[in-house]
Amino acid sequence: MASASPRRRDLLSQAGYDVLIAASDVEEMDSCNEGPEALALINAKRKWTAVAPHYPSEIVVAADTVVWLDGHFYGKPLDFFEATQMLTDLSGRTHQVVTGVALGRAGEGLQQFAEVSMVTFHALDQYEIVAYLKTIHPLDKAGAYAAQDDSGRIIAQVEGSLSNVIGLPMEKLGAFLASEHYRRQ
Repeated sequence: MASASPRRRDLLSQAGYDVLIAASDVEEMDSCNEGPEALALINAKRKWTAVAPHYPSEIVVAADTVVWLDGHFYGKPLDFFEATQMLTDLSGRTHQVVTGVALGRAGEGLQQFAEVSMVTFHALDQYEIVAYLKTIHPLDKAGAYAAQDDSGRIIAQVEGSLSNVIGLPMEKLGAFLASEHYRRQ
C-alpha cells in the first residue's frame, strides 16, 4: 500500500489482505482544472509510480481521496481554523467524496479507477463543529472529518460506497484484486 493512512490499511486488513505499508513521499497536488476525479487519479498515480518500482513482484495499491463542493476541493486542512471553515462550508449540504485508485505490479501495467460517493451533512452550528473537531484528528483527513467514526454525528446520509468515504472503495478494489490478472502468483 503506497499510503500511510491507517484507515486504508484497516480496510484492506479487514477484507483479509496482507498489507505492507510503503508510503510515498510524493507531495499531493491540491488543485486540478479537470475536476475531482482527475485530481484523485493524478495523485494516486504519482504515489504508485514512486513506490511500485521498489516492490516489483507485489501488487501495489495507491489511493487519494478528495472532497468536492461547488467547484472547490477540500483536501487535508492545514490547521484547526481551516478544518473549522471546511466543516462550516459542508454543513447542511451534499458534497462528493472521490477516491482515485492506481494498482498493479511494476512493469505489468497500471490500472486506475475513481469512485464517487455523495455525502450529506447535518446542519451544524459552530459549537457542534468545534466540539466535533476536538474529538478527531482532522489534519490528516480530506474535508476534515472521519466517516469511520461518525455514527450519524455529522453525516446525515451517504449515497454510494461508505468505504470510499473512509478512504478506499473496497467493493470496486476487491473486484479488481479478485480478477484473473491479479490472482496469479
